[in-house]
Amino acid sequence: MNILYIDIDSLRRDHLGCYGYHRNTSPAIDSIAAEGIRFENVYVSDVPCHPSRTALWSGRFGMKTGVVGHGGTACEPFHEGADRIWAGTFYYHGWMKALRDLGYHTATVSSFGERHGCWHWYAGFNEVINPGKVGMENADEVVPKAIDWLRRNGSDKSWFLHVNVWDPHTPYRVPEAYGDPFADEPGPQWLTEEVLAKGVAGYGPHSPLEPTGFTEDDQQSLYPRAPTPIDSMEKAKAWFDGYDTGIRYADGYVDLLIEELKRQGLFDKTIIVIGADHGENMGELNVWADHQTVDQFTCNVPLIIRWPGANEMRGVNRGLHYHFDWPATLIERLGGKVPDIWDGRSFNAALLDGNDGGREYLITSQGAWAAQRGVRFNRDGADWLMLRTYHDGYKDFGPTTLFNLTDDPHEQENVAGRHPEMVAHASRLLEEWRGEMMKQSSTNIDPLMTVMREGGPFHCRGELPAYLKRLRATGRAHHADALEKRHPREAHPVRR
Repeated sequence: MNILYIDIDSLRRDHLGCYGYHRNTSPAIDSIAAEGIRFENVYVSDVPCHPSRTALWSGRFGMKTGVVGHGGTACEPFHEGADRIWAGTFYYHGWMKALRDLGYHTATVSSFGERHGCWHWYAGFNEVINPGKVGMENADEVVPKAIDWLRRNGSDKSWFLHVNVWDPHTPYRVPEAYGDPFADEPGPQWLTEEVLAKGVAGYGPHSPLEPTGFTEDDQQSLYPRAPTPIDSMEKAKAWFDGYDTGIRYADGYVDLLIEELKRQGLFDKTIIVIGADHGENMGELNVWADHQTVDQFTCNVPLIIRWPGANEMRGVNRGLHYHFDWPATLIERLGGKVPDIWDGRSFNAALLDGNDGGREYLITSQGAWAAQRGVRFNRDGADWLMLRTYHDGYKDFGPTTLFNLTDDPHEQENVAGRHPEMVAHASRLLEEWRGEMMKQSSTNIDPLMTVMREGGPFHCRGELPAYLKRLRATGRAHHADALEKRHPREAHPVRR
């Protein structure tokens, strides 16, 4: 069996038709899901982009690799030191090497490594095809390169091909001539005028009045699908339309890849996997079109697998799984050995028994836009998520936030005060996990604390003084006062 992994950046699980979305965003992806297995509760251990793909390709938590952010020390892997083997751990014990040991030729069509300076991510690829626009490519610039590769190599060898498209990622840049396929369709019901008004009155990077970061940069002339600021329901709908159009555009090119496999007679000789590096908040936690937390919408990603001839790989799986559990499952199913240092665990035995498998709980981490860990668990018949925030990234978070995802799927109400027993339970799980990680780690360093020591999340460093001025100039002085009180050193940095 060959393996095609279609990796769609910023793809939100619940905006796909096969996951119940009310818009027809994903007919090609839905067709793969109908013939395969769809996972409901796969979570990325470390977000966003750079930490996520580092974890997936290495099979290890950011706590072990050192990579939890986008800049500073904590975006670099821990130095392996005097005991480093010839090509390093990322090669010898990485996902691609495990596939190469099984006889696979490994290739990627992606600009990801260059975009993030994530050079260790390339370890183990036989071929790297870089479309060359550091993540600003459309699918029409990526997928033709993958199709060309398939035409040259599809029938010659056993292969793993990673194809990385970016169209749902901001800025929404699907060609204008493509139109707006959702112009006449309603947006999601959960985003009401009341919810938007609360967001407009709030604050934080990528909140409605600062949807491009910490300002309201007018980018509409370049990217008309994302009007700023988001101060009306019409503009909010335009952002949803822009995001969903990105998904639909990418889906059309997924269809071209599927058609190429069929043309070559490879469709039933290829395991097709569709996933994402992280999801996307579209108003939840007052974050628009970005991935800044460890909440449900940043960390819970789609995973769809079509495995020809495998009846156990059909239907819906609802177990709690880490993103890197599926490469471990893949390697085991193919007859390989899962490296001992991986944190990823195969759930193949559960699949063969007709069960979901999965973990008792999951821990997620964010170090680029906030310093935060999440605890995802099930208890008393409900799905729960606790966020433990060490640095809020200048958003309106307290140190502990709890959501009942069963009753409140879009995270509108923090119920930590009403459920102290759930907070205590999640806190015990987090400390249990952290203690176990420190015992297993090759260092005595928690890289999320490195983020804190170096001045907080990379994308927020140095932004607070100017942002305080903006808040006061836009009638939100009370928010500026609260931020200044929480972050006095960052509000008034000492020049050295």
